Amino acid sequence: MENAVAWTIRNLDGVIALGAALTIGVLDVLDMPVKDNITSGAILLVLAALVLGTLTERRRRTTDIRAAMSGTRHALEDLTMVRSLSGAELEAALDRARLTTDRWVFKGGTGTYLRAVTLPVCVREAQRQRRSLTMKIDIVSPADEQACAAYARFRQTFAHRLHAVPAEAWTAERTRRESLATVLAACWYRQRLDTLEIDVHLSSVVPTLRFDLSSSCLIITQDDPQRVNLLVERDRPLYDYYLTELHQSREQAHTLDLTRTVPLGDEPTVDEVVRLFEGLGLPLPASYTDRDVGDIIDKALHAENPYRR
Repeated sequence: MENAVAWTIRNLDGVIALGAALTIGVLDVLDMPVKDNITSGAILLVLAALVLGTLTERRRRTTDIRAAMSGTRHALEDLTMVRSLSGAELEAALDRARLTTDRWVFKGGTGTYLRAVTLPVCVREAQRQRRSLTMKIDIVSPADEQACAAYARFRQTFAHRLHAVPAEAWTAERTRRESLATVLAACWYRQRLDTLEIDVHLSSVVPTLRFDLSSSCLIITQDDPQRVNLLVERDRPLYDYYLTELHQSREQAHTLDLTRTVPLGDEPTVDEVVRLFEGLGLPLPASYTDRDVGDIIDKALHAENPYRR
């Protein structure tokens, strides 16, 4: 009954026209006299019903068009949610993000560019502007041999496309040292800025993209300069989606307790670094010589921008 009533209301114009037409038609078939004014009224009623139906249909179509236009507008807004960056645009976008942010979230391979540029610049700006800084770093675990080897294979696969001249080969050992250097850099800077809250998370999942999220935007990059880099502004939904995604990734990684570190000098000694990694539960391989540890120190505190041209 409810369905019938609802259908009748939705199709009221048709019901009126059909009812009037059937009534007049039945009377005509039965040869019953029908006054001219009744016939005229019925015709007007049918016409009115048809006009009502036309107006209703037009209103429905207008509503559909508006809905379609609204959907198109949202689609166009979504298209502008992501902006591509290339060449100097990428470096300029990273510069702007570093100068104004009070937080930085990084997820990538070993954090070479992070410790060479992002970390020192963000710390310097926090000191200059006398504000706090929060950093969360998610990199490949140097203690996971399989993850290090997998990341090295990934980087080496595209190495011939990235350099005109042969570069240092990516191996599991190099991956381990680069990650260890990022851990050391995080500890070193933490001891030099009281307002720096920094966490390091070690993952066994090999990433193919790099995520740099600041308080103003998210920048997604790759190691291949021939491919497009992406920028998402903070006021876009995609920014929040990735903010949640990066948080979940860190939840599944191993978090280092950076409070368990020994004091590090301005130029850390080999013994200081060895004790630091032991305190973090990341003891260096017994085969490492002082020169090997010195290499990690150099990578941590004197890293060069790997993408400088």
